[in-house]
Parts: sequence; structure tokens; C-alpha cells
Amino acid sequence: MVTIEDVKALGLTIAEIVGVEDHPNADRLYVLSVRIGEESRRLVAGIKAYYSKDELLGKKIVVITNLKPATIRGIESQGMLLAADAGNEVVLLSPERDVPSGSEVR
Repeated sequence: MVTIEDVKALGLTIAEIVGVEDHPNADRLYVLSVRIGEESRRLVAGIKAYYSKDELLGKKIVVITNLKPATIRGIESQGMLLAADAGNEVVLLSPERDVPSGSEVR
């Protein structure tokens, strides 16, 4: 069983996507620039088949901020976005209403 402390330790936070680039070494990956409050981070995400750059820009999403950074095909990813995998579709988790980036998910 997972405790509430375990969930809090994930650092679930709202981030705003402020930049989207093609990954230089992978056809299915984007390199996202996100703003989390006053902080900026880079995420590598395998969502290129499901979202265009225009659909992502300005979108608010849920991210895990307390992950150890991982290098994915030569680019460091400083967190992980959350998405639902519905078989043939991947859908990003996002807040129902507009909330500021940096808002804690609880």
C-alpha cells in the first residue's frame, strides 16, 4: 500500500509548456521546455505521435518534479509528465480549470 507521504514525495505539480522542439536523436520524442512557478525545466516526452507542437504550446500539464534526471537519447530530462495510455491514444493529464504553473497537485 502507498501512503499519503509516498504520494506527496512524487512532487506532482502543474507545469506550463512554453517551448516544444523535435528531439535531435529520436523521431518519436519532443523536448519540452516547461515553467513550474518561477523555475524552468526540460522534459523529454514520447508524445510526438499524439500531439502537434501547436497543441502543446501553452498547455498546462501535471508533472513529477522529484524524479532523478534521466538522459534520454543524449538529452537530460528533468522530470516526467503524466498521461493516460488508452491503447491507440495517449492523453496528457491537465487541470480542469486554469491554475498557475507551480500549483501543487494533492
